[in-house]
Amino acid sequence: MKNLMFAAVLSLGTMTAFAQEEETTVEEVATEQVEATQDDYTEIAAEEVPAAITEALEAAHPGATISKAFMNEEAEYKLEVAKEDGETAELYADAEGNWIEK
Repeated sequence: MKNLMFAAVLSLGTMTAFAQEEETTVEEVATEQVEATQDDYTEIAAEEVPAAITEALEAAHPGATISKAFMNEEAEYKLEVAKEDGETAELYADAEGNWIEK
């Protein structure tokens, strides 16, 4: 009887340990994915966006305004833009105002 009780306790403890380990792994993966996305670009003030990009934006999307701007280490810019018709867009450009497909 003692062996049966010992086996049941051991079995329950093992299943709990595996469940906790898997949960931690899922959380770690989700955290790593979010950090990877955010680490690529750093938010900057819209006024810091080079004039070449603002001119390219006006030419490609007349009346659009920059809501948020981000820059990465390669001097590539990610822009969150509000268009005149109420739509929003996420655009990418290099420092010379050339559009980048992402």
